[in-house]
Amino acid sequence: MTPPALPPSTRIAFIGGGNMASAIIGGLMRQGLPAANIQVVEPFEAARAALKAQHDIDAAPAAAPALADAGLIVWAVKPQSFREAAAPVAPHVGNALQLSVMAGIRAADIAAATGSARIVRCMPNTPALVGRGMTGLFDAAGAAADRQLAETVIRTTGDVLWVEREELLDAVTALSGSGPAYVFYFLEAMQQAGTELGLTASQARRLAVGTFAGGTQLAADSPEPLATLRERVTSKGGTTYAALTAMEQAGVKAAFVKAMHAACVRAAELGDEFGRTPPH
Repeated sequence: MTPPALPPSTRIAFIGGGNMASAIIGGLMRQGLPAANIQVVEPFEAARAALKAQHDIDAAPAAAPALADAGLIVWAVKPQSFREAAAPVAPHVGNALQLSVMAGIRAADIAAATGSARIVRCMPNTPALVGRGMTGLFDAAGAAADRQLAETVIRTTGDVLWVEREELLDAVTALSGSGPAYVFYFLEAMQQAGTELGLTASQARRLAVGTFAGGTQLAADSPEPLATLRERVTSKGGTTYAALTAMEQAGVKAAFVKAMHAACVRAAELGDEFGRTPPH
């Protein structure tokens, strides 16, 4: 699905210019937003150089009054750096929509740090870097125009899913935010098994990656339950049955579900920890 284009007058400022900011900037520019309409505040010289090389954007090392020209502020700093980063930015951005891609930091804390009640939180994932991201969003204020603007920006990196309660972003973090790491973990295991069975590492990686890509595409295109798709590949007494039986006996599914519960708990703890930390 091609995301709708932003109005050419849209001005966006990014606080933080790392990988996720770069992914969104790249998507925006592919949709036709001029580089002149994008500001970036990034204190690290290497990251500023990367933005210049990739997008021909001159990032600033510190906040400046020109931030007041932006109608949308994208917070793309590490959560532990947010309060320090927000202090010099807040005087200039109180009227803008705040779009946070930071894990754990809640809308109330973002509002307190920025002076803006217009908050949309989102939890993207790293496939956004190749335009195949899956991002969960939560709108703290409920304004239709703000929702549309946030969705238009994030859709440049992939698909989106809105949730109706902020705490559900912790579940989104556990499933899709952290999810690419689970995929790579399973791919590593498949590659290891392939090499132990006589394939080269490159052969095993190609087979594993291709199988994941094809399987997820089949699931995306099919209206049938995932269990039905699995059962279609699993003949009683066959090779797939042997593999899945071994996984069940080893408790793989239960351990996997438990792991995502742990990720969800940790996401909630991060929000709690930030909320309890007093400003310096």
